[in-house]
Amino acid sequence: MTYRPAPLLSRSPLAVHDTVTAADFPQATLRYRNDRAAQSVGLDDLSDADWIRHFGRFVPLPDNQPVPLALRYHGHQFRHYNPDLGDGRGFLFAQMYDDKGRLLDLGTKGSGKTPYSRGGDGRLTLKGGVREVLATAMLEALGVPTSKSFSLIETGERLVRGDEPSPTRSSVLVRLSHSHIRFGTFERLAYLNDVATMRDLVAFLIANYYPACTNAEDVFDAVVSATATLAARWMTAGFVHGVLNTDNMNVTGESFDYGPYRFLPHYDPAFTAAYFDETGLYAYGRQPDAVLWNLGQLGRCLTLIGDQAALVASFNAFSERYDRELQLAVCARLNVVPTADDGALVRTLYDLLADLHGDGSFEGLFYDWFGGTAAEPRALSSPRGHTYTGGAFAAFHDCLNTYTTAAPARIDHPRFAEAEPETLLYDEIEAIWAQIAFEDDWSLFHAKLDRIETYRQALAL
Repeated sequence: MTYRPAPLLSRSPLAVHDTVTAADFPQATLRYRNDRAAQSVGLDDLSDADWIRHFGRFVPLPDNQPVPLALRYHGHQFRHYNPDLGDGRGFLFAQMYDDKGRLLDLGTKGSGKTPYSRGGDGRLTLKGGVREVLATAMLEALGVPTSKSFSLIETGERLVRGDEPSPTRSSVLVRLSHSHIRFGTFERLAYLNDVATMRDLVAFLIANYYPACTNAEDVFDAVVSATATLAARWMTAGFVHGVLNTDNMNVTGESFDYGPYRFLPHYDPAFTAAYFDETGLYAYGRQPDAVLWNLGQLGRCLTLIGDQAALVASFNAFSERYDRELQLAVCARLNVVPTADDGALVRTLYDLLADLHGDGSFEGLFYDWFGGTAAEPRALSSPRGHTYTGGAFAAFHDCLNTYTTAAPARIDHPRFAEAEPETLLYDEIEAIWAQIAFEDDWSLFHAKLDRIETYRQALAL
């Protein structure tokens, strides 16, 4: 792939960003570079020294943005409107086309103060960076549309935080994403009644992300569909985002910005990721409703320039689209061919997950039955084999028996000879971090990423 710079946002007249200066860090130690992602945008041939220059010192990439851009946005945080948001510790560093012809962003996290830092230091803890690298790798393996952690560089500062032992090590993360334009970008424009910029922003989205669309109503409809897919994939990955505020959702339907996320150890609709989510607003089982509420805020903003009836119709279509996307996601995770209506498969699978509860892992069920009933000998001999009994299992098995394996060759991958699936549970992350924090030993981190990559190749979702 040849590097194809495309700094389109910086060249546009859109008033949705401010120029900023990156922090000057005391050190820059490369801890992670995603060469597979870099290859997709023609940057894999960078030396480590040049990598650090661009992604630790933020020297502009050739023919790309001359200066970083902190994006402006507002947002609902736990459903309370906050007009004092914006990129407070990150910026848009560059834009380019990938090997599929898509416009992609390189955005940062922990790159210094901006006009929107609100008294914060604009930094990212090293632990936060490690957690995000692991999250994006695991989500990609499980078929979730997600930003890719592109680079992680330790920056040599000692940060004070109230929610972890301090002082703690610092880092700067670069992520590759289809877009960093958020629902909250439109909320800000609506708040300011800036109809002209909103029209221009919709035109920018049509030109660069949704070429099949012709107006705001079409764009919203496309965002509803993309977001329905995202929500369904979260649910079949057993992923809990933790902070589903409108400023944490983008218009291209990718998951990004991972703070207090968790993966389910076992099925629990009430499971929350953030200790401060006291009411369970963003609990695992409430994520589709949270996403729908956020879409409602975006749709409300677009009534300034679009037909309300058409926007409402797309909003009302979310539930049906989500249900179908959930069916397709379940079939993909089980490696079976979908039918015209896979509702029974979804119902019996989740009934079984609920029946197993603490006696079987969430990921384990999908792993054991990957390939449908063709995987039955492996499933029944797995460490969870003794749990596959009773009425809930019988209903699931009877339903699964009506399906054919989508890709039989996949179940022959050597990874499926192992008894356990790959997981990324809280204790695993804590163990990886402990090795880094106390011994500066990165071996567990890199070994985990290697195992996740093998899992991704085996699942091929």
